[in-house]
Amino acid sequence: MKLNEFIINDGKIHPCFIICPGGGYNHLSNHEGANVAEKLNSRDISCFVLEYDFTFPSPLYDIKRAVRLVRFNASKYNIDPSRVGVMGFSAGGHLAGMCSEFFDSFEKNPIDDADRMSARPDITVLCYPVITLSKDYGHTGSRIMLGEHTELAETLSLENSVREDMPPVFIWHTFEDKSVSYINSIEMAKALKDKNVPCELHIFPYGRHGSDLAENIPGTCQWTTLLIDFLKRQSFL
Repeated sequence: MKLNEFIINDGKIHPCFIICPGGGYNHLSNHEGANVAEKLNSRDISCFVLEYDFTFPSPLYDIKRAVRLVRFNASKYNIDPSRVGVMGFSAGGHLAGMCSEFFDSFEKNPIDDADRMSARPDITVLCYPVITLSKDYGHTGSRIMLGEHTELAETLSLENSVREDMPPVFIWHTFEDKSVSYINSIEMAKALKDKNVPCELHIFPYGRHGSDLAENIPGTCQWTTLLIDFLKRQSFL
């Protein structure tokens, strides 16, 4: 696990996101990391881009460790420890969702004081996310993450493990996505609504899978502005 820092150094206290690039749990997509962090920096949000392992339970350990380290070192980075969010793209969205659902389960013994911090994010952002690992509309390739733990396919399908004490969730997807069906996001939003978890869902007409900031895609380019509005309503900004 490695955290790449994109910290705002102006002496003020900022919220922060831990960004999880996609890559189908077999590589990390470099177009879903630094560029996103820099965009968020421009909106006064510090960021870390997470390099995580791919086979369960390692990726879940990695993102929870990242949340805990950021909180433990919040004063060092001028970060508000009560405003630490996770954001993920594609398979990275699945990982961000796992952190939000399993922040206090699938634990291992603490190795230091940082590991005693809460791993619950304060906000979750899922960008064209992989949600299910068990249904036919899921992304088959991402199931490689299960490794030898194929019996956990249902549990680690995010639509099945939503809980009432999850953080608020912002989701966006596109109808044109041919790699990860938009149905993933619809099913996740429905599950969140059923548990009364604050959720905002946007499905745009245009944009292939992996559109990241979607800056040149009409309509879809709104997602970052819509996110900022959501963060303000949730008192994250």
